[in-house]
Amino acid sequence: MTLSATASFCTSGSRRTPVPGARLLRPLLRGLLVGALALGIGCKKTETDATPAPGATAAAATPSAAPLTVGFIYVGSRQDYGYNQAHAKGASLLTGVKLREEENVPETVAVQKTMESMINLDGAKVLFPTSFGYFDPHILALAAKYPDVSFLHCGGLYSEGKHPKNVGSYFGYIDEAQYVAGVVAGGTTKTKKLGFIAAKPIPQVLRNINAYALGARSVNPEATVSVIFTGDWSLPVKEAEAANSLIDQGVDVLTSHVDSPKVIIESAERRGIFSTGYHASQAELAPKGYLTGAEWNWVTVYQAYLDKITKGEPWPHLVRGGLKEGFVKLSPYGEAVSEDTKKKADAAKAGLEAGTLVIFKGPLKGNDGKEILAAGVSQGQTDIELEKMNYLVEGVKGAIE
Repeated sequence: MTLSATASFCTSGSRRTPVPGARLLRPLLRGLLVGALALGIGCKKTETDATPAPGATAAAATPSAAPLTVGFIYVGSRQDYGYNQAHAKGASLLTGVKLREEENVPETVAVQKTMESMINLDGAKVLFPTSFGYFDPHILALAAKYPDVSFLHCGGLYSEGKHPKNVGSYFGYIDEAQYVAGVVAGGTTKTKKLGFIAAKPIPQVLRNINAYALGARSVNPEATVSVIFTGDWSLPVKEAEAANSLIDQGVDVLTSHVDSPKVIIESAERRGIFSTGYHASQAELAPKGYLTGAEWNWVTVYQAYLDKITKGEPWPHLVRGGLKEGFVKLSPYGEAVSEDTKKKADAAKAGLEAGTLVIFKGPLKGNDGKEILAAGVSQGQTDIELEKMNYLVEGVKGAIE
């Protein structure tokens, strides 16, 4: 997959350790700079050389033979079974670069210190600060200070003419994968009651909830999706309480949009119901009940960016993609998914990849009975109106507060 300014990308967007070197001077340099570039407490850094495959040539940003140093920064643990793990997995699959990674970096001035450390001590020329809240003011402040470093942020927030030229932003149409996961859930449920635990009712989250519900109801028109908003991205106690509450109400398939679905998937498995995942695969947490999941496939984005940067080619500042472009994918089907349901899910996936299936099209009503889209009206993935979503579709039980 290659990045271009025209293929599969929209024009506007929305949300959401190095080990000391063996050389003698490196520990001394770190000691001298630790006061100025102190890292947040609890942060852990890792250092990896991503060597190229046999016969491949390591790419570099300059004529030097040294591999390009690339930094990745995560707001949580790289093994959270969620948002951060998806990014870390993508980074681990890169070839021909030297990786510098740091986890548990909060969305405060701490991330600026981490970025400066990677630039000044590790020689990083490309940074992927992956958390939504890193962008403004932190990435923007460092981008102005280090114009020869490329800052590539997950979230789709870049605006042409407003933000620095060394800043880029990327995101994916994961609602496509959520739609297919909804088809699987709708085809598997016995109670016709699905549950969705979400952090906040922002447009991207609502888009995932609605896509999931529309997918489920495309194969099971009587299915409903009950939604509980926890109020923040990582509240494991509230997530567990929400999961048990929904199960007590008869829900037999659970999914979510939180930073780490781990607690929710484990709760579903413990209570003997089904689940579909988000961000990364949680299949190993629920060997009996895991049906599939909507996953990010970030290596596609990372490698395409780095290929252009190492060749000195222009790269797009705002990039989007879905199933067709390989930005998102589905977890393998679990054993509980029937062959009939697999065929229906595969057909939906094929339709989304071909562009013949449009998720948001009329006639479409909200769960308040009001018309959202009239018959014959559709909103494709690049429609800016989807970035403003403020409704829940018919069949979803819940309210936006």
